[in-house]
Amino acid sequence: MQTNIVFPLLLTLLAGLATVVGSLIAFVSSRTNRRLLSFSLGLSAGVMIFVSFVELFADAQHTLTSELGIKPGMWVTLLCFFGGILLIGIIDKLVPSYENPHEARALEDLQSPENKNDKLMRMGVLTSLAIAIHNFPEGIATFMAAVENPTLGMAIAVAIAIHNIPEGIAVSIPVYFATGNRAKAFWISFLSGIAEPVGALIAYIFLLQFMSPFLMGCVFAVVAGIMVFISLDELLPAAHEYGEYHVAIYGLIAGMAVMAVSLILLA
Repeated sequence: MQTNIVFPLLLTLLAGLATVVGSLIAFVSSRTNRRLLSFSLGLSAGVMIFVSFVELFADAQHTLTSELGIKPGMWVTLLCFFGGILLIGIIDKLVPSYENPHEARALEDLQSPENKNDKLMRMGVLTSLAIAIHNFPEGIATFMAAVENPTLGMAIAVAIAIHNIPEGIAVSIPVYFATGNRAKAFWISFLSGIAEPVGALIAYIFLLQFMSPFLMGCVFAVVAGIMVFISLDELLPAAHEYGEYHVAIYGLIAGMAVMAVSLILLA
């Protein structure tokens, strides 16, 4: 397990640096394609929710019941699952709502002349910090899943990358309009995304060397909780705010369907 970490690390790097893609899109776009963004965020949520319950939670429960017995294993699975929800919920609560990167913001709103330069710069920097805080556990989740199951890790990485794109927009546009400096906006967006592979490195250094079936089961249950919370608290509300309610739901269903078919084809 420990010799095959290059691919998981690369996945987390690519997922995290999707914020840069958002930054580049922001520089060449004048308006937000709300329907496409809404569908994409719904798609990401669908992938995450399906993977969390069908793969991660199920694998965690199977592993932990095998290690501990049926009832103790089920209890530990549930405790870890809701522990993951509690962990990401606390992180989310500590981020002020105004700077929360998952609060929906359109390009044209961020370009409004009502937003003064100092306010824009503060928004961009604090949003970058908030995204870094959110991306850290996401990096751990992607890395640990990819170490155990590269196909599953790829699915999680793609879903996280999709929802990192609008986060890159939320960082780069305020900084760019405050400073007029594309390079500064780009690098701040880059730094916010790099927290994801940093989380993966932390997981490699402190978790992987102690990995056992029991710990892997616990990690999978925690990751499932984190991803369900992100989907329900952040992705779906943002998808709804950006576009029509039905567009977000269509994306959600499409994400689940794509994930289901891919798991069958790649099994």
